[in-house]
Amino acid sequence: METTVTKLTLANGLQVFLKEIHTAPIISHWVWYRVGSRDEQAGITGISHWVEHMQFKGTSKYPAGVLDKAISRVGGMWNASTYMDWTTYFETVPAAEIELALDLEADRMVNSLFRSEDVASERTVIISERQGNENEPLFRLGEEVQSAAFLIHSYHHEVIGEMVDLQTMGRDDLFRHYRSYYVPNNALLGVAGDFDTGQMLERIRHHFEAIPQGSEPVRLKRPEPAQTGERRLVVEGPGETTYLMVVYHVPQASHPDFFPLMVLSSLLTGASSLSLF
Repeated sequence: METTVTKLTLANGLQVFLKEIHTAPIISHWVWYRVGSRDEQAGITGISHWVEHMQFKGTSKYPAGVLDKAISRVGGMWNASTYMDWTTYFETVPAAEIELALDLEADRMVNSLFRSEDVASERTVIISERQGNENEPLFRLGEEVQSAAFLIHSYHHEVIGEMVDLQTMGRDDLFRHYRSYYVPNNALLGVAGDFDTGQMLERIRHHFEAIPQGSEPVRLKRPEPAQTGERRLVVEGPGETTYLMVVYHVPQASHPDFFPLMVLSSLLTGASSLSLF
């Protein structure tokens, strides 16, 4: 298989990665935003994940529910995910239907509505998600371990956010976060599948290059001081099952030891646990 990946940056700062794969007539299209729970502070924890949910509530061009039906109708699939360092959206569709994916992502990069009634309904959904997580012993243990491992850095809190913030954040908070980070110069577009690179680049320019470049997003800079000794904690709750969690600080992803450590992780825990994220 060819390993060539075409890389370029549009005039508005959007990074584009294109990879032709002609083994099947499908295309997978991803938009990554450099925003996640690490960009949150006390009072707005969980906001990146909540904004991701709001992206499925529609625009004037694509009202809520229309897109899901449109993608299902052409035999495609789509979803999204939020993590500590990023939020990503994807559509995998038959190659002939890629225009739909390009159009919808370009549209909701700038035109998501954030209606007050949608914010209210989604608050209930996300609080229920948080409550469901709290019923899982491993979530409760993991949250405590994470907060103990990062006392200063914004990795301190879970992606889902703190309950008190989920109860108090408003529509203006969410929309401000959206407008701050959902700009082309803070995004990466990756497309892989059955297409011609030149033609795909023309389509991408048509849909995305007219979107104005935004201000450079503000980044929280709270470096974690070196840990001087072992930390231990005990979390008690209902039930008789006992869990043990041991975690280690490792270098950041740009460090040359990062990928060897990920391979080591797969050897120790099984390949299914290997995750570059």
